[in-house]
Amino acid sequence: MYGRLKRLGVTGFLVLMTIVAAPPYVVNQSYSASAGSAIEARGNVLEYERVTIAIFDRVSPSVAQVTAILGANDSEGDEASSKRGTAFVWDAAGHMVTSYHVAQDAKSLMLVFASGDIRRASIVGVAPDVDLAVIRIDDNGPLPPPISIGSSEALKVGQAAFAIGNPFGLDQTLTSGIISGLKRRISDLSGLEATNVIQTDAAINPGNSGGPLLNSAGRLIGVNTALYSPSGSNVGIGYAIPVEVLNRVVPKLIRDDQMSTLSIGVAVGDKALAQRRLKGGKRPKAARNHVGHRYVKLR
Repeated sequence: MYGRLKRLGVTGFLVLMTIVAAPPYVVNQSYSASAGSAIEARGNVLEYERVTIAIFDRVSPSVAQVTAILGANDSEGDEASSKRGTAFVWDAAGHMVTSYHVAQDAKSLMLVFASGDIRRASIVGVAPDVDLAVIRIDDNGPLPPPISIGSSEALKVGQAAFAIGNPFGLDQTLTSGIISGLKRRISDLSGLEATNVIQTDAAINPGNSGGPLLNSAGRLIGVNTALYSPSGSNVGIGYAIPVEVLNRVVPKLIRDDQMSTLSIGVAVGDKALAQRRLKGGKRPKAARNHVGHRYVKLR
């Protein structure tokens, strides 16, 4: 009898000690669960990630968000009287390149660089036939370096492509993809037809117009100009004017402040004929320029 009572006493003591000791253990376990797991180091980035990071770090300072002020008294860039796109540094003299449809009808231009620097600019010359415009910084302050020029003549479908711009006003955005087509032809309803256009699946959206298309070396191969989209948003097909066209057009714009009709890669058709094509027929699928909502159809 005495032994049984002794065993019961020992068991009761152990139960009591367990109850007393349990709360701190439960609290510690609860705290540990809420604190999350230990963070482990990421390790080295992959080679293709290093390439992408290096391209952005080197080129993005030379790319600016451009706001075209359409109203004479609108210094704040109000949405109702302004439009936005992208521009990039062309030379050390303060010249920059953008799309014609971005600068079109602008009373003044305002640029915002990656550094936060805000600069005013003026239009030097335009080439509507190839949707290009040259603008110049109004003051003589320092500028980021020009983007290195590459070549689009030897491009192959499947090569990597990178676009830097300001889609939907989101500045300093990098997208990547491949060259998905070459020698495309696009035309608008005025009868304009541009050939040898680069096609890419790197995401291009409203606000990317005028921004650079780059190869894997970070060199300029084109200027983003339009996207193929019935809805107005990216569906994986964007277009860029080849850099060879820039090399031919931009120096002439800087030198002459004007642009004559181009005869290589562009054919200007009859406006009345283009309008007749739409009458009595189905509206062609559209590719929309990112700012200005100028429609072009895929050929």
